[in-house]
Amino acid sequence: MGENTSAIVSKVWSMCTVLYNDGVSYSDYLEQITYLIFMKMVDEYSRPPYNYEIRLPDGHSWDDLKSLTGSNLETQYKSTLEVLGQVPGILMEIFAGAQNKINDAANLHKIVQMVDEVDWTSMSVDVKGTIYEGLLEKNADDVKSGAGQYFTPRPLIQAMVECVCPEPMKTICDPACGSGGFFLASQKYIVENNELDRDEKRFLKNETFHGWEIVRSTYRMCLMNMFLHGIGDVNGSIPITRNDALLTLPSEKFDYVLTNPPFGKKSTRTFTNEEGDVEREEFVYSRQDFWATTSNKQMNFVQHINSLLKETGKAAVVVPDNVLFEGGAGEIIRRKLIETMDFHTILRLPTGLFYKQGVKANVIFFDRMPAGPGIKTKEIWIYDLRTNKHFTLKKNPLKHDDLVDFIKCYNPSNRYERKETYSVECPEGRFRRYTVDEILNYPNARLDKTWIKDESSFSLDDISNPLELIETYKQELVEYTNKINEIIAKIESSLGEKE
Repeated sequence: MGENTSAIVSKVWSMCTVLYNDGVSYSDYLEQITYLIFMKMVDEYSRPPYNYEIRLPDGHSWDDLKSLTGSNLETQYKSTLEVLGQVPGILMEIFAGAQNKINDAANLHKIVQMVDEVDWTSMSVDVKGTIYEGLLEKNADDVKSGAGQYFTPRPLIQAMVECVCPEPMKTICDPACGSGGFFLASQKYIVENNELDRDEKRFLKNETFHGWEIVRSTYRMCLMNMFLHGIGDVNGSIPITRNDALLTLPSEKFDYVLTNPPFGKKSTRTFTNEEGDVEREEFVYSRQDFWATTSNKQMNFVQHINSLLKETGKAAVVVPDNVLFEGGAGEIIRRKLIETMDFHTILRLPTGLFYKQGVKANVIFFDRMPAGPGIKTKEIWIYDLRTNKHFTLKKNPLKHDDLVDFIKCYNPSNRYERKETYSVECPEGRFRRYTVDEILNYPNARLDKTWIKDESSFSLDDISNPLELIETYKQELVEYTNKINEIIAKIESSLGEKE
């Protein structure tokens, strides 16, 4: 990184700190710098050597903004945001609903001047990406903003990508793309592991990535993050859609799906009642292509991903524990995945990785298989990274080194030549194979398998949140009770028919 680029990185971070101390959140700063960098980039692209037709409307160009100070700058900036939010195309996607959140005109002037000093279109992708990814991570750390729910730990994303091994000239989808982490990691993997020709580079830039994001501010940041990393073009098509991906049957299928769908068991939608109060109601997606009808958000995403995959498509998906053990629709979906897909790998994740505390999650890997008779899954391999593993977001965050053994066990180069590290002689081995018969014959076809002795399981003093543990056991007890009641009802029905 050269002297000039190091300086701009330092300036971006220093302004971030100044504004935060002045009451401007990281989220608001990130949003404002997104607007300003994009405005500057459009100005640069409208000039030689690019000469793009896209340009800012007359009276609202970058030149009209950068020379102003004080109240004149605030007035011009507010007006420009409003105007750009009404221009069809990429400008509307970035600026719709945009507002000035920096109330100190002096600070706004400093940021404008900082952005103006940089030629963003000629700056290397690595530097631009470092700046923006750093801001996104800082924003995720800001608990008050709630932005952490859109930020998947980058070492986990990298490991998932390394296992899936995306290839050039193939499409990659994330139906809940957040800030675009899976796209950027996939792009980096493809570039570093292949000698790309001109057509492959063009395809990677303009056709590889497709996604959905429902939250406006996150959608805006994802677009900016992708553009700064060299994905898409300010003068081209928009690579992601701002919408609920679950609403409709996808019109296109993809080679890879890599995603971390939003956590939360129930799908809900917001509406305003007759009294003018905002209420939320449980929402069930009516999709003919789904195996089961449920209001469970994660179960619906798993079904949706099945619909997104091409016949030879591969998926890696972060899911909470309930996807692995829940009965009813959950059992139907698990059995369908096993029967119709090659559902081959589960990575049990430790707690302490996500900004929502106490989340117990996993990564499930499955490949779509051609239709035909027989159960497609032959065996399921489970890697336990949870038992006796302790991570936190600050003091002991997950690192790529912590996932190296899993990647080695996964064996991306040929996963049909895997080896268990678990055995009777080595009960602490973290990688274990289960036959499909073992899984399907287990009650509810549960997949939340454990075999390593939990060193803290017998001491409540070592449990950070005993109530959380009790709640987990309560949920499992409810599942077993429901299953028993279903069996009793079937027996009673059968006896009634005989009478």
